[in-house]
Amino acid sequence: MFRTLGILIKKEFLQIFRNKAILAVIFVMPVIQLVILPLAASYEIKNIKIAVVDHDKSTFSRELIRKITASGYFEIINYGESYMQAFQEIETDKVDLILEIPNNFEKNLVRENNEKVLLAINAINGTKAGLSASYLAQILQNYNRQIQVELAPETENITKTSGLEIVPQFWFNENYNYRLSLVPGILAFLITLISGYLTALNIVQEKENGTIEQINVSPVTKTDFIMGKLIPFWLLAMLAFTIGLLVTILVYGIQMQGSFLLLYGFVAVYLIAILGLGLLVSVYSETQQQAMFVVFFFMMIFVLMSGLFTPVESMTDWAKYIAYANPVTYGVDAIRLIILKNSSFKDLLPHFGFITGLAIVVISWAVLRYRKTN
Repeated sequence: MFRTLGILIKKEFLQIFRNKAILAVIFVMPVIQLVILPLAASYEIKNIKIAVVDHDKSTFSRELIRKITASGYFEIINYGESYMQAFQEIETDKVDLILEIPNNFEKNLVRENNEKVLLAINAINGTKAGLSASYLAQILQNYNRQIQVELAPETENITKTSGLEIVPQFWFNENYNYRLSLVPGILAFLITLISGYLTALNIVQEKENGTIEQINVSPVTKTDFIMGKLIPFWLLAMLAFTIGLLVTILVYGIQMQGSFLLLYGFVAVYLIAILGLGLLVSVYSETQQQAMFVVFFFMMIFVLMSGLFTPVESMTDWAKYIAYANPVTYGVDAIRLIILKNSSFKDLLPHFGFITGLAIVVISWAVLRYRKTN
């Protein structure tokens, strides 16, 4: 049995190393994507284009505008006195929001200690609109506090000593660096993508080339055939993960907090499950194009509902059921927990349990589904 399996593994490696494109996909593509994607996928939004309609043109209004531009988030595209002109800029997508400062802005603040400004936001991009409003509201709140202190200096000490003072403490990510959570998640996504695609195309390629008929008439068992397809890609995927982990540590400076043994143990089981899913798709597919579309369909669902970009807890109830049945959810979460939080094996028991069960089911399913016919 092991001699036959060894020959099949050797044959698979020879096929892989003959195809230089596959080697590039396994080793070069993950490095390039891991370097580029975290730099492009940012949780911060900057260069927000703003139109300022200043009817007051006072010292207070100019100071407010200066604070907005000094924040680094906003870029003033239009400054004038016409709201309709600014609104046309929104309609033509030249600006993202309008800040209108009314007449007597400074006078009302000084005399009545109260004034309102108008904020109109282009909400086609809901995420950008929400963050823009949050950034500007924070700037306005700080400016309002500064004005109150300037007008009534005696209130400064009262403001400091009264009310609730919120001092957040960020555990496992002290500087609130979004790349600390994004890079390990993207690493999990990349090894999932590569492993799933390559194994999904493997058996189908044998069918299209006609070499599957030679295997079908040989004494090779179904189990040996499936394992001979799985093990080479499992070894290469583990090597690709190691390269990605080195990029994570050396390029982004993310320090490994947990156990390397636990990390590689989980990734080893996780890759078996993902490779098994790819082989299952390959067994059912008749052409490479069909296999690619099936994998693409599932990968889109896996990635978007894995918690990589949107927390699972914020999803609706029906979406949570899909997320908790998604292997990538457990992969992304476990790799983050080990690298960033130093989680133990006991903490990851649900992850290991689900992934191990999935691996057993999909590989058994692939072996039973594959039929040797003359």
